[in-house]
Amino acid sequence: MPETRERPSARAALALVTDDSTFTELPYPARESKTDGPLEWAGYDASRARAAERTGEQESVVCGRATVGGTPAVLIAFEFGFLGGSLGERTGDRLEAAHAYAREHRLPVVSLVATGGSRMQEGMLALTQLQRVARQSALTRAAGLPQLAVLRDPTTGGGWATLGASADVVLALPGVQVGFAGSRVRPPDADPAAYTAEAQLAAGTVDAVVRPQELREAVGLWLGLLTAPSTEPAPVPFALGLVDLPATGWDAVRRARDPRRPRAQAYLDACFTRRAALSGDRCGGTDDGMLCGFGTHDGRTIAYAAQAGTATRPAGYRTAARLIRLADSLSIPVLTLVDTPGAANDAEAERQGAGAAIAELFAAVATARTPVTTLVIGEGGSGGALALAAPDNTWATPDSYFSVIAPELAAAILKRPADRVRATADQLRVRPQDLVALGVVRGIVGCDATSARHISPRPPG
Repeated sequence: MPETRERPSARAALALVTDDSTFTELPYPARESKTDGPLEWAGYDASRARAAERTGEQESVVCGRATVGGTPAVLIAFEFGFLGGSLGERTGDRLEAAHAYAREHRLPVVSLVATGGSRMQEGMLALTQLQRVARQSALTRAAGLPQLAVLRDPTTGGGWATLGASADVVLALPGVQVGFAGSRVRPPDADPAAYTAEAQLAAGTVDAVVRPQELREAVGLWLGLLTAPSTEPAPVPFALGLVDLPATGWDAVRRARDPRRPRAQAYLDACFTRRAALSGDRCGGTDDGMLCGFGTHDGRTIAYAAQAGTATRPAGYRTAARLIRLADSLSIPVLTLVDTPGAANDAEAERQGAGAAIAELFAAVATARTPVTTLVIGEGGSGGALALAAPDNTWATPDSYFSVIAPELAAAILKRPADRVRATADQLRVRPQDLVALGVVRGIVGCDATSARHISPRPPG
């Protein structure tokens, strides 16, 4: 992307996001500095003076308080016209002060990033500002406050590797340049398409690409969802499919595999009045078979991680673990929907670390302090399904099953002929009512409040 492209100013970016006339600039720390900066770089003061005259700003970031979609927040906007939005000591001062203000006033932080990286005229002292930024971000996260980033053009270098990529939710404007390497320091044969918002979305490091005219609504939705903690568990959804119980184990398997059975998307549509999706594992992968995000149910925010009926890939497990950790840090209850024949077991899944990804999700569920509620809505295939299930708070629909292994695979391992698969399904006791009797699930959900919502419930614990 050409370096000469016209880029909106920090103030224009703020106007795209904030509610009308609500932005109030924060006071900035004063810093005494040598002539031409800490390195006494000849001409540095003159460069800063020209940048100030050209942009009307005194530094490369503008920080303030405003409301977005009715939610108060601290806003940080980079001014690319001021020395390429680069980070220096004074930039670090402002960023540190903005995060400290956010923590003092219990406000989320929204960073509108447009930067070329660290400021060369301040040498290593500029680069070490990344450590300051990383520490402030970590302190804000530890305080249970959400952080959002909006990637503008360009978002490169340390600004991307700190304020951008470290945010809880990362949105990007279409077509903007995003990457650790800026356009002037990449290999000459590098594919420019790899350094775009769309490429980062495909790689799982950006949650959504949002058009400028939709940015205020998107950021406002996210802020509203992420600033609503709750101590009550997520409610168990009603069943959307069959309500009679299967007669045999194989009948349970057949019903769960029926392509006409309601899937995760239908349950999410029925459960939430509005929602926003997380995308990607932040490790280079995405999985369309794992739907993650936050939604509103009866006025409360609930986080969700839902399998969509396909074999779950390593990126899906890592995305779900990311979702649960974020919900836990913000004290938001979690709903998980189990529906998978099992974990993806192809060679590529192994190369992508299937075992480690599943272990990560098991650990995220096991250590979550926020309540986790699980509903098995279809296939519960072995450990690939169990990783998403909440111990002592898992429920099942009448058209679901849960099994240590698929009946066909169990028969193969036991060296049984194909005609013994159905009998093997019975022996595995995979029916919802079997799972209640075994103590694996707490109960079976009905279709509405007037029916037997929880059939044969088992008390928790």
